[in-house]
Amino acid sequence: MPVELRKRKAPAPPPEPPAKKATTAKKAAAPKKTAATKVAEAVKETVTKVAEAATFTNGAAPASDKPSVGDVISLEGFGGEVTFQTGDFTTLAALVEKSKKGVVLFTYPKASTPGCTRQVCLFRDEYTSLATDSGFDIYGLSTDSIRANTTFKEKQKLPYELLCDPRASLISAIGLKKAPKGTARGVFVVDKSGKVLAAQAGSPEGTVKVVREVVEGLGGDKGEEKKNGEVEEKKEEEEVVTEEKKEEAVAAVEEKKEEEEKEEEKKE
Repeated sequence: MPVELRKRKAPAPPPEPPAKKATTAKKAAAPKKTAATKVAEAVKETVTKVAEAATFTNGAAPASDKPSVGDVISLEGFGGEVTFQTGDFTTLAALVEKSKKGVVLFTYPKASTPGCTRQVCLFRDEYTSLATDSGFDIYGLSTDSIRANTTFKEKQKLPYELLCDPRASLISAIGLKKAPKGTARGVFVVDKSGKVLAAQAGSPEGTVKVVREVVEGLGGDKGEEKKNGEVEEKKEEEEVVTEEKKEEAVAAVEEKKEEEEKEEEKKE
C-alpha cells in the first residue's frame, strides 16, 4: 500500500512590528529680543516716520501729487463735488466756467479760529482789487460743515462764498490736504483754460500776497483799462503835437511870404 505524504502547512507570516508613534518636532523657540534689538527697531521706526514727514511742506501733500504752476489741468471731474455754505452742490469746473478770468481758492484749517479769521478778513478787505477788478472769482475752501461756514461768512461779513469739502476731495486734488488728515492753509489759482497760476501753502498774509502778485502780473481788468487809457492818451498827445507842428509850419511859411512881399515892396 503506497505511503501518503502530507503537505506541510506554510508557516504563518511573522507579525508586523508595531507602528512607531510619530514624534512631534519641537518648535525652535524664538530668540528673545535683547534690549539693543528693541532700541534698533525703535530708531528705525522713528527714522521712517521722519522721512515720511519730510515729504510734506507745511503739512501739504507731496509735491508729486499736486498740480504745479504752469500745469494745465483737466477741469472736468477735477476734485469732485463740493457745496456752498448754502448747501448747493458745485464743482471746480462749474466755478471756472462762470468766472470771467478764473478762480482763486484759498484753504483754511478751521472756521472761526484766529488764524483763519484773519485770513478770510484779509481777502475780504482786498476783495475789490483781487476779485472785482481782476475778473477772478474768490472762494474760501475748508472741510467745515455748512453750518460752521454759514456762521463764519455771516459773522465776518464776507463778500465771497465759502465752499464745504468734508471729504477733502478738492482740497486733496489741489495738494493742500494734510497727512493723515486736516487741511493745510494755502492758495490755488487757475485760469479759464485750466492753467495753474498759483499752488502753494502759506500764512494768512502769504496767501493774499500770492493772489495779489498773480493779479498784478496779469494786469486785471482795471490794469487793462489803464493800459488802454495810457495808449489812447499817448496817441492824443502825439496828434496834438503833430497838429501844433503843422500850425507852426504854416505860420513859418506865411511869415516868410510876408517878409518876401515886404522886400519886393522896398525894391519897387
